[in-house]
Amino acid sequence: MSDMLVMQYMGFACKETAREYMFQVRYAKEDMREFTLTIMNEAFVARRVRYQDAPDVCSSKLRRELATDASQPTNTCFPITDLELDNYRLAHTRKAAKGFYQPKPKDDY
Repeated sequence: MSDMLVMQYMGFACKETAREYMFQVRYAKEDMREFTLTIMNEAFVARRVRYQDAPDVCSSKLRRELATDASQPTNTCFPITDLELDNYRLAHTRKAAKGFYQPKPKDDY
């Protein structure tokens, strides 16, 4: 795969059982391919993924697929699995903020 890779999010389409997220990938030699990644509607209803996070989830998966295939992947459609959604959520969950005021340490005199 060339260093000159441009990935562009093209939008999504609502289908009966899933949402399809479309991406265009341009390689250095003006070679352009289209990829479709799908997330089942049930994942949104069950709150395993938020609608606003779905393009980023798909983008991350596509980047991994493009990185693992040294040339160009032969497959142009990729499903997003429950495991990938869980991994994304764990990686992007904010840690609980500590309180604004910390208790003063007890002095031992």
